[in-house]
Amino acid sequence: MARVAIVTGGTRGIGEAISIGLRDAGYKVAANYAGNDERARAFCEKTGIAVYKWDVASFEECQAGVKKVEADLGPVDVIVNNAGITRDGTMRKMARNGWDEVLDTNLGGCFNMCKAAWEGMLSRGFGRVVNIGSINGQAGQYGQVNYAAAKSGIHGFTKALAQEGAPKGVTVNAIAPGYIDTDMVAAVPADVLEKIKARIPVGRLGKAEEIARGVLFLVADDAGFVTGSTMSINGGQHMY
Repeated sequence: MARVAIVTGGTRGIGEAISIGLRDAGYKVAANYAGNDERARAFCEKTGIAVYKWDVASFEECQAGVKKVEADLGPVDVIVNNAGITRDGTMRKMARNGWDEVLDTNLGGCFNMCKAAWEGMLSRGFGRVVNIGSINGQAGQYGQVNYAAAKSGIHGFTKALAQEGAPKGVTVNAIAPGYIDTDMVAAVPADVLEKIKARIPVGRLGKAEEIARGVLFLVADDAGFVTGSTMSINGGQHMY
């Protein structure tokens, strides 16, 4: 029987590639999204992947969303916490709501989604959680104290939760992408983007599909000995 996977932020960018990769590997996929109905509808029509709208920053909406997916598709075996936002600015310019929104979505969303699916995974003796961190959570980034803090928090969250799930067959891992050729990165000014590329040893931006391949490895049934790990997929830009 096909395993059920939820991908948050799953209708565009890295999330879209993950959703499609899981579908192609035989998973029943639910792609979560927060706001762009038109984009989600087009994604659903193009891929045949079911889409579900809720805000991962809301504990209650995550509880209801996971229950809806389980009613439609079956028990959730895989959670990919990919949803994320940016509200960039230096400390001098950043308002408190710019901090709260990013922490609530990028890090709080991981807690909310895991909380909603965790008991079911433990009771069935199987589960896979992959949290999408960032190179900027590992190395920091000017003007992103909120984003870097949230993504760094994801890496700590992953290691702690992995210890809880390990005895019950539930693995929790993270992927830290570098700069990937998505709409978010495309919005960076061209001259800045060239400077970024110059710092990447492989000499190019990553592809969303390369992140998806990492996810597929970590969620596989036979990946049960990999937990609490962070897989860096960044073209060699940051190594540690």
